[in-house]
Amino acid sequence: MSSLSSFNHFLLVAFADTRELQLLHFSLFLGIYLAALLANGLIITAVACHHRLHTPMYFFLLHLALLDLASISTTVPKSMANSLRDTTAISNSGCAAQMFLFALFMSAECSLLTVMAYDRYVAICRPLHYGTLLGTRACVKMAAAAWASGFLHALLHTANTFSIPLCQGNVLDQFFCEIPQLLKLSCSHSYLREVWALVFNVCSGFGCFVFIVLSYVQIFRAVLRMPSEQGRHKAFSMCLPHLAVVSLFISTAVFAYLKPSSISSPGLDLVLAVLYSVVPPTVNPFLCSMRNKELKDALEKLLQSVQC
Repeated sequence: MSSLSSFNHFLLVAFADTRELQLLHFSLFLGIYLAALLANGLIITAVACHHRLHTPMYFFLLHLALLDLASISTTVPKSMANSLRDTTAISNSGCAAQMFLFALFMSAECSLLTVMAYDRYVAICRPLHYGTLLGTRACVKMAAAAWASGFLHALLHTANTFSIPLCQGNVLDQFFCEIPQLLKLSCSHSYLREVWALVFNVCSGFGCFVFIVLSYVQIFRAVLRMPSEQGRHKAFSMCLPHLAVVSLFISTAVFAYLKPSSISSPGLDLVLAVLYSVVPPTVNPFLCSMRNKELKDALEKLLQSVQC
């Protein structure tokens, strides 16, 4: 019996076992990663450089883009490097860092999406108090709280997971160091401490989900009472991108972690991991800018200035 910290390296699952398919996997992940870098980088630059976007809504959108950029950079580059070098190994310290950072960014994103729902709620349901409730100091505190909650969750899970004893070797059925896959290597009953930590995390995520749902119930009630069609259209344009991001994030993560064990398989786990760890950071920038005219205009000006 040994602990996670006693291994020099872990073995991740490979997407392909032939050289041609490995290079194909590398090319596909490279394209996805570059698209995520470009899209999130453009949003970060546009919000930072355009004074008109220096509002709470875009301040939180900038942090969402930072989290998406960081989360996809935690998993995808290592997977690409392994395919290119024809290996599946990841060092012990690399596995710990990957687990910690991914848990940090995912947990922080959940908290930030909740804060963004509160921002929409105040903007539509309590517009006269918007400047008071969401001033500069309040926005900074809420963003800092989202990052701090992610850090604490990640620290808790990483410390717990890397202290449990192992009986099942060091082979992970995933393309990155994922907590549930590491728990499968643990000895009987030794993983219960981390399971309770995961239960706490799920409860926290469920609390965020309930807050978002209640916020949007109030928002849609207020929007439907608006006499102006233009006002309703503006309100929906503000809320629908955030709602699409929340739906994508929650649906993929919930199905990946809470699916019935009877339908679980290594292939399905791998596909679901790609859906919740790779797809949202790539798609979120397009969802956020799809119906947002101010952001579209800022991006167009940014691209025109680059071309000049």
